[in-house]
Amino acid sequence: MTEPDDKPEDRAPEGDAPRRGARPGRASAGKRVRRNLKLARMKGAAEPAAGGAEAKYLAIIMDGNGRWAQRRRLPVAAGHRAGAKSLRRVLEHALDLGIKEVTVYAFSTENWDRPADEVAALMDLFIEMIESQVPDLHDRGARVQFVGRRDGVPPDLVRRIEESEALTAGNERMTLFIAFNYGARRELLDAAEGLAAEWAEGHGGGAAAGRPRGSAPERPSFTDEDLRRHLHAPEMHDPELLIRTSGEQRISNFLLWQVAYSELHFSDKLWPDFAEEDLDAALADYARRQRRFGGRGS
Repeated sequence: MTEPDDKPEDRAPEGDAPRRGARPGRASAGKRVRRNLKLARMKGAAEPAAGGAEAKYLAIIMDGNGRWAQRRRLPVAAGHRAGAKSLRRVLEHALDLGIKEVTVYAFSTENWDRPADEVAALMDLFIEMIESQVPDLHDRGARVQFVGRRDGVPPDLVRRIEESEALTAGNERMTLFIAFNYGARRELLDAAEGLAAEWAEGHGGGAAAGRPRGSAPERPSFTDEDLRRHLHAPEMHDPELLIRTSGEQRISNFLLWQVAYSELHFSDKLWPDFAEEDLDAALADYARRQRRFGGRGS
């Protein structure tokens, strides 16, 4: 899977009973991380993040596939394949830790501007990854939901996206949101258009309909939740922690509405090198934060 990097030099080479799907030998992972988080709370902020410091809602900008391949003198496709393997490792670990939602930036609306052969190879890789990875995620109780527009996406890939969503729709252990053909500005425009259309329909088809001549137009009033209803995935929780790899420190048009108060963690690791211990380190970093949401700490 690709990274949404916008740097020109990166665009070329880029209960007590066992839980459903739980794997033997992984129980110690959760214990290790809980121990690390406890230590982080002891060493860090007086008031731990999120009242317990265990982030349940994550977002990840998977950046650095191209540079990983370039440094090894490999084709860019090798970097994307290595990145897909890293995603699998991280998702397995997140499931073991009890993370409830993970949203990953897999392919941005801007990524269509990459070379045609790279884009075609990526579409084939997405199909391959869906066919090989989604059944196992389903067995482990994960729900898969794609976020973004589907216009312009190859029909074979759209069909597999829809099949994966249907297969996993009833799962509740974790939700994996895959931002594909996604751009946050486009999402906000789509949401605004949907909200405007909803308001117009509820007011006789438009602001001017039925209004006495010369009277002032009615001014609509909206809340945050009104707009959220029209986002691509309104059920998505706002991420508590946003992780970006490869040393870059920017949002790159990802979840602009949802990450308004997210804690940010930047890792120098290229995405294919990001492993379970790096996720542990990000969660421990989160544990040291004091979240204020615009107010003052106690």
